[in-house]
Amino acid sequence: MIKNRRNIRDDGKEKENISKDFMQQLLELHWRGDEKNSLSINEVKALLLDMMVAGTDTVPTAVEWAMTELLCHRDKMTKLVKELDMVVGNQNTVEDSHIPQLVYLDAVIKETLRLHPVAPLLIPRVPSKTTVIGGFTVPKGCRVFINAWVIQRDPELWDDPLRFHPERFLETDINYRSNNFGFIPFGSGRRICVGVSLAEKMMALLLGSLVHSFEWGLSEGTKPSLEDKIGIVLKKTESLVGIPVARLPNLEQYQ
Repeated sequence: MIKNRRNIRDDGKEKENISKDFMQQLLELHWRGDEKNSLSINEVKALLLDMMVAGTDTVPTAVEWAMTELLCHRDKMTKLVKELDMVVGNQNTVEDSHIPQLVYLDAVIKETLRLHPVAPLLIPRVPSKTTVIGGFTVPKGCRVFINAWVIQRDPELWDDPLRFHPERFLETDINYRSNNFGFIPFGSGRRICVGVSLAEKMMALLLGSLVHSFEWGLSEGTKPSLEDKIGIVLKKTESLVGIPVARLPNLEQYQ
């Protein structure tokens, strides 16, 4: 795609005919030629890769973890289905306008991200000066990884921390942007993930639609695995395999 955009420019075609999307904005910074403000082609590729990895792999991974937990805890699945039926109804599909009313769905997503943070070590930080934190010296210029996976399972911060219990988020005002450093799936402070608002909506729409539109089962004698494999993105060791059965009355709702 980058090559095609560069060919269009080299052919002398009018820039106005090119979509001013994110890639085009980056390429124009590359073409600017200003040493202080321009981007190298490697920097353009790195930024595009960051956007792809952060925006396309994380949401489906989080929803797969949520579905796994719900299939392991049928009582939670039933409670979520009841909320979706009450708020959305069986004549509609899940829309943006429903999300603020789906408080249990929000709690399920938060509890999923607490137990299975998609970015378990967040994004590396580099301190601009040597600092002492908690009695430990953090040298200037070192690379710091924050282990959100361990923090969010800390028994000193959470009651029964290994239990999947979305109700804990109904009893508190903890959210992604609060100053509660025991819950940091998107990081915190000024460097919090810039895509947190988009991720909230995407996860709610995707998970809500899957649970609202289908009844989910498993192959006989099987149980979803909760084992994970550590990496930049926290994935399941074994992919979830579920069996969906349509539960809405009108087939046009599935188009």
